[in-house]
Amino acid sequence: MKKFFEDIKKDIKFKSAGPGKALTEDASKPAVAPSSSSSKHSRHAPSEGAQMAGAAALARIEQTQRPKVHTSKEAIRNQVKRELEAEAAALAEKENVVRAEVCPDFNTLSDLEKTALVGDSRYILFQESTVKDPACLSVSGVYFTCPLTGATLTKSQREVHIKEAILMRFEEDDIEASVMMVHTFTKDKEKVKAAVDIISKYVENICKNPSEEKYRKIKVSNKVFHEKVRPVEGSWEFLQALGFISVMLPVEGEEGEEEFLVLPEQSADDLELMKERRDRLQRGEPVRAQLDRQPQAFRPSPNAQRFELPPDFYNLTAEELKKEQQQRTELVEKNAMLRTKAMREREEQRERRKYSYTLLRIRLPDGNLLQATFYAWDRLHALFEFVRESLVDGWQPFELIAPGGQKLQESEEVTLVESYLVPAALLTFAWDAAVQADIAAAGGNISSLLKPELLEKIQTLS
Repeated sequence: MKKFFEDIKKDIKFKSAGPGKALTEDASKPAVAPSSSSSKHSRHAPSEGAQMAGAAALARIEQTQRPKVHTSKEAIRNQVKRELEAEAAALAEKENVVRAEVCPDFNTLSDLEKTALVGDSRYILFQESTVKDPACLSVSGVYFTCPLTGATLTKSQREVHIKEAILMRFEEDDIEASVMMVHTFTKDKEKVKAAVDIISKYVENICKNPSEEKYRKIKVSNKVFHEKVRPVEGSWEFLQALGFISVMLPVEGEEGEEEFLVLPEQSADDLELMKERRDRLQRGEPVRAQLDRQPQAFRPSPNAQRFELPPDFYNLTAEELKKEQQQRTELVEKNAMLRTKAMREREEQRERRKYSYTLLRIRLPDGNLLQATFYAWDRLHALFEFVRESLVDGWQPFELIAPGGQKLQESEEVTLVESYLVPAALLTFAWDAAVQADIAAAGGNISSLLKPELLEKIQTLS
């Protein structure tokens, strides 16, 4: 805590030093789960080749245990008035600490500087990867949901679990599973596109020339196939699902035999089915774990502005963060008089890019808090949509006010990091005054803000 106030003291000392002597003046201003809507055909039991492909693919993945995420359930208590008074007292105490330990001349600062020290999200009290007791964390970690199984996963479990889920699909639909493999297992989109284009060309040639045997044979050692198709995981399985089988055949003018993928002659119906499967391959999308916002309601609390985040929120390790902070402090002390406002704003943005996620809390009119995790690059619309879906009367217009009093605009195409809401922030919710006046005039009232499923799990913020 002492180190935290020392850092703020250095920053406010610089802010109160005046414009300085600038050498230069910079005038510059500062994931979807794949759908399976394709038409269905009568299915037969997986072929022997498909079963072997699925078994071989499954063998590449080791089974791992995944912990379940538990959410405690507590009864709702009527403590709004007392806890709001405690929160006000805590904020006043924080202002006194800032005045005494950080800036004795607190009363001489501008309103903006006072806000920065006491309430701005950039100075919220949180500890970067230094909290050792998990019980002290504002959130236990960052979690994701598998779109195929619905399982809740940690960051480290995502990739392995999704691979397992895809490979298990071979038992049900070898085409769907191989399409998912192609688009998910290989991260390089250009390589995936090249492989899909080549396979599509194979299918096109077969459908145009169904009686030509040469179009139904793929030499495995062929340069194009070997370099462009075979390296993309799932491409071999997709060809097998189409009906290609691996055989050793003699090569004219050469000794010995070579491996070929050979497709038996197809009927007209088989060719139409092959085209449909090719289209599924072309429409395929990567399977990505979706961020689980872990929505949580809290009772009114004096700790609403206190955030202690786990390492999952950072792009850097704890040691890297500590080193970066030390280097930045030394640089600020050395070049304080040489940094313009624009330069400082750009540096703040660079600092925020160290975070992949942000933890946001919204204080509601009844004092309760709504908390959720977002990507740092989520746009404001995602925040508004989440709040809207959490309310009983989400159809009513409302406002979200950021620290410092800035009203957020849902229509603006800006990210949370660009709105200075990273790595954590406390927002204020307010209903649209005009609409509320009309409701009151009609004799209506709002008995509850949050949906029952959130209130059933409401907790006390420690």
